[in-house]
Amino acid sequence: MPLGGHEIAVDVDRAELFCCACRDQIYDRDFDAAVVLCQSAALKSAITVQSSGNPENMRKRRRVDYRPWSPDVRERLLMDNGSSVLDCEIDRPRGLRGLNNLGNTCFMNSVLQALLHTPPLRDYFLSDRHNRYYCQLKNGVKLCLACDVDAMFSAVFSGDRKPYSPAKFLYSWWQHASNLASYDQQDAHEFFISMLDGIHENVERDRGKPQSPGHGDCCIAHRVFSGILRSDVMCMACGFTSTTYDPCVDISLDLEPHQVTAHEANGFSSTQIPTTSTLIGCLDRFTRPERLGSDQKFFCQQCQVSQESLKQMSIRKLPLVSCFHIKRFEHSHTRKMSRKVDRYLQFPFSLDMAPYLSSSILRSRFGDDGDDVAANEMSSEFELFAVVTHSGKLDAGHYVTYLRLSNQWYKCDDAWITRVNENVVRAAQGYMMFYVQKMLYYRASAQVCPS
Repeated sequence: MPLGGHEIAVDVDRAELFCCACRDQIYDRDFDAAVVLCQSAALKSAITVQSSGNPENMRKRRRVDYRPWSPDVRERLLMDNGSSVLDCEIDRPRGLRGLNNLGNTCFMNSVLQALLHTPPLRDYFLSDRHNRYYCQLKNGVKLCLACDVDAMFSAVFSGDRKPYSPAKFLYSWWQHASNLASYDQQDAHEFFISMLDGIHENVERDRGKPQSPGHGDCCIAHRVFSGILRSDVMCMACGFTSTTYDPCVDISLDLEPHQVTAHEANGFSSTQIPTTSTLIGCLDRFTRPERLGSDQKFFCQQCQVSQESLKQMSIRKLPLVSCFHIKRFEHSHTRKMSRKVDRYLQFPFSLDMAPYLSSSILRSRFGDDGDDVAANEMSSEFELFAVVTHSGKLDAGHYVTYLRLSNQWYKCDDAWITRVNENVVRAAQGYMMFYVQKMLYYRASAQVCPS
């Protein structure tokens, strides 16, 4: 279908659009809305006909019968001119496989691509540490998110190049997070948190001895992603400091403040001067002392009254993999509306987390690190290996993941995998960044070999 110099093709099986001129998958809001409407109608019809409600039937509702096909001369010409596959399939790392969009599931595919190539998580499942067959035999549980992740690792790293459909995993996740079970677009960060919680619940239920996420002997999801944040609240009258520790699987960061005119209203400003934010600047802002307002006074145990205070965050314990979530969605209570922040963010490929550790901050404040030695147990140097990006508006957009494998970047856009240079990644609108400890990154790179 020629359109304004572009040749748009429709993948009927996956309900996706592809531009042969641009050699890229495209997103159209009206087309996507029509697809979701058809899927909803088909689902209602299937539920009416199949009153038994068999999960297997629901899981396979998007499947079509296999039909052999050979391209004609025109189709072969279009494929030759519009193909954007990798230059040489033999150079494609093992495990780099597209994921089919099952209906507004780009939020899920983008996060799954990052997790499938998270070195310690990948090594855990590929070394059969969670065997889905043994788990089913032992517990008799029909739905286990960890089992579906294990099956997904096996399929993705099997050597098969055809795009994989994570339908079984999607169904299991819907059972775990029933409030998100729909074909509506969801938030990738919310899915990431929900997925880790689901794996944690399954594994801890099997172990029979629940542990705190910050505990060293917790499930694999928290052993990889869980760190510990330290919060110090200091009384400005006497200097008494109250310290609390909280486990976290990621760190949500505000973009650095933008420059505004003098006519900024309560809520969103009407005129904004674009500024460039950096991940380093966001981390500096996250760990900078913040004076709490008079409406946030805390009760000082030494003064025995509520006093104004200073609050400072720091990282007591680093995880094996650090995930940074950028707050790109703003909500104004005054105007009762939400919007997306499209400001550009610079992020480094190599990151030293030492300045943000509790030991470093305490040393600069008091000249020593006190008894906070947990931060020194692991290396503070990290390497970027995955970036989840979001393009489009708040209520309609598309998620894409960039993966760094063997020091080469690949763009994972649902079922489509293309090789890109690092400048494309640097220019991307980062929403979630995944960093792994440097020694684990280089060890993983050395082990990855072409299939």
